[in-house]
Formats: sequence, C-alpha cells, structure tokens
Amino acid sequence: MATGVVPAPSPAAEPLTRAHMPSDYSVSLLAYTGRGTVNEARIPQDFGPAQQMRGFETTYRNIIDYIVRITYRIWEDRDVEYIRQTYGDNSRTFDDFGLQHGDGKIVDDTYHTTGAFSDIQLIADEIVWAGDDEVGFHTSHRTIIRGTNDGASRYGPATGKAIDVLVIANCVALENEIFLEHVLYNNSSMLRQLGFDLAEMTAKLAADPPAGWPRDDAVWRAMREAARPTRPISVAEPFAGYDVDRFVRSNFDALWNQRKFDVLANAYASNFAFQGPTDRAFSGAKPYAAMLRDLLAAFPDLEAQIDEVYWMGNDRDGYLTSVRWSAVGTHRGADLYGAPSGRVAQIWGITQHEIKNGRIQAEWTLFNELDLMMQLASA
Repeated sequence: MATGVVPAPSPAAEPLTRAHMPSDYSVSLLAYTGRGTVNEARIPQDFGPAQQMRGFETTYRNIIDYIVRITYRIWEDRDVEYIRQTYGDNSRTFDDFGLQHGDGKIVDDTYHTTGAFSDIQLIADEIVWAGDDEVGFHTSHRTIIRGTNDGASRYGPATGKAIDVLVIANCVALENEIFLEHVLYNNSSMLRQLGFDLAEMTAKLAADPPAGWPRDDAVWRAMREAARPTRPISVAEPFAGYDVDRFVRSNFDALWNQRKFDVLANAYASNFAFQGPTDRAFSGAKPYAAMLRDLLAAFPDLEAQIDEVYWMGNDRDGYLTSVRWSAVGTHRGADLYGAPSGRVAQIWGITQHEIKNGRIQAEWTLFNELDLMMQLASA
C-alpha cells in the first residue's frame, strides 16, 4: 500500500447462526487429505466437492481446499506476494502481540520467517469451518510448523535447531480475501525449542517489543468483540437436542469461572488428550486440573468469557469445535509466573475440541503465554 494512503475501514465479521454449522464431514480436512490413511496427501489431486464460493478464484473447490492450498503456496512454494491477493489492505490480524492492519506486515513477517527457516513447512492438522460465501467462511486452522533455524531472526543468529510448533489461526474470508484473523503462534514453545532462556527473552522483548505491543484497551475490546454474537447461539436459538454451543459454554464457565473441576469427570473422556502452549502435552483430568489451578492461583480474580463458538458434525459422527475466548485477571499469585506483580493482565486463547458421544475426546488450546509473561515483566 502506498505511503500516506489510508485503507478503507475493515468490514465487520457477521456472527454465525446455528444454520451456518456444517452437519457432516463431506467438506473436511480428513476427506480432503485422507489424513492418517495410506492414501494421505498434503495436496490431493482431487480437490473435493464443490461449494458455493462467490468471488473466490475458480481454482478453489471449497473452503478447505482454499485454506490448505493458499497456505502451501505462500509458505512452501514461497509465493509470499500471493498474500496480497488473499489478505486485503483493510484486513485486521489480531496476533499474540496486538493488532496488525493490512497485508504489508503479514508479507514482511512471512519473508522474515522463511529467511530464518529455509526448510519451513506448515502442515494442516485440522480445519474447523462454518459459514458460507454470504456471511463469510469462518475457519479455525490448526497447523504444525516444522523447520530448522538456519538463518538469523529477530531473536538472534541462527541456532541450527529444529522446531515443531502448534499454531491456531481463526480467519474469516469473503471473495478470496481474509479480512479478519485471530492467530496464536505459540511463540513461547518456539523460543524454548530454539534453546533460548524464556525469562531472558521475555525481558528482552518487553524492553524492545514487536509492533503492536502492548495492545491498548480499544484493541483489546475490538479483539474480543470481533464476530461475537449479541447473544450466544444456545440462547438466541434454543435447541432441544445435544447443543454444542450450550455444552461448550457451560463447561468453560464451570472450569474457568466457577472453579468446578468435577465437571471434567462428566464432560471429558477419562483419557482425553491435551496439547497446549509452551509444549504442554498430557492425557487425563488430573494434569489438566493442575494446569488450570496453577493459572487461576496466579490470577485469583480471573474472569473469562467465550467470544465465539462454531462447530461441524453431528451426533453420530461426532463434532469438531472452535472456541475463541478471553480473560482478564490480576497477577497476585506466585510460582507459575514468578513473584506477584500486581499487573492486570490480558489473556486470550483459541481452543479446539473433538467431541464424541457427548464427551470431549481431545482438546487443543493455545493462549498468548509469551505476551502474558511480557505484560508481567513490564510491570
């Protein structure tokens, strides 16, 4: 974008309704790539069933095809400038550190990362989607980033170390352009895998922060409100059967706000798998409850809310969910993040669930942990 040109206001992402949730997996990552089967292919020859894709390039058959192939083309075919065709000048990207306007910063960051990891791969691990080409396609893209740090980065000289990092990007796209994105890169995990001391790097970044940090109250409010329905779907559109929205919201509130950890016995499978920020990975309720207790002990007045929920699936085949959430709390407890700083901190996250037979079988959760530690360090 030319210097001095002010982009048009970003379009508002319309909230989804119950009718926007796919009721089967005919358009899904499993159907597209054959993930986990002998026929698995990252980019298949058959791009899947056609969807109504008004305004999208005709090469894309459906929203899964669009997300997978633009990611591959940008990152692994190194067509970085293609970002300018898939993100608008007026797009908004809420990342770990703040708000980025337009496609220019995304292009610059992508060149930086491909320069630091010349063999980088972005491997689609799951894509939860909802919506259509009228209200917008909402996608929650869980990705594994793999690569070797063989070039200099903003964190320092090349380390020669390999990374295997979980990322979740929630996007809203219309007419071939992503105009809203909430993305968490699990930077704390990446820095640890690169061999950096996390406390030292946190202090360094807080003293010389990346663009957009710290986010102000207006950005924080905009991030939470983007695509959020006025009323939860389960309230606005009551449903007599198994209601994914009601299930997710009630469990989240019980765990995060009411501190009722006994809900884990009813809502989760006994050996459910969990992957989270800063290389957290475990199975079962005991370590999950311990993780939450540690976080809530550090922020005893934490108040959390769900900002958006969407899902795909049915009672027979199970459900996949995307849950975007946020919280505010005062750092008054020791241990997890060191001595209490008294800082009121902003925490936001994205969670995906795999649900079968009314129980969560697996959960993937990321939140802005490196940013959180920077907030506390700056206090």
